[in-house]
Amino acid sequence: MVREDGKRNFVLREEDGTETSVFSGSMPRQAALKAARRLDPADSEEEAQSSAVEIRLREKGTDKVHIFDAWAWESSAPEDKPGWMEGSITKGNVSKKGIEHLEE
Repeated sequence: MVREDGKRNFVLREEDGTETSVFSGSMPRQAALKAARRLDPADSEEEAQSSAVEIRLREKGTDKVHIFDAWAWESSAPEDKPGWMEGSITKGNVSKKGIEHLEE
């Protein structure tokens, strides 16, 4: 279901079918990137990508489940970072695997 601001809500589905966190975005990938940043970060992007985790996001109001490989890594903050930002940040990336439809 599309909200008034054009964004859609996606629920993170666990392997057993339980649904936990809600992420919003105008596209499924945008929500998946937000979910990826919550993963335990690796030391480098290469190390993180080799141990990618599958995440499933169900679009609220539909039977579509978007499936992604996701990974996260620690990176140093940019030079022009604001004063409140820490010295390291977590970055994430995803690769779409496909869409499934629930039969519930």
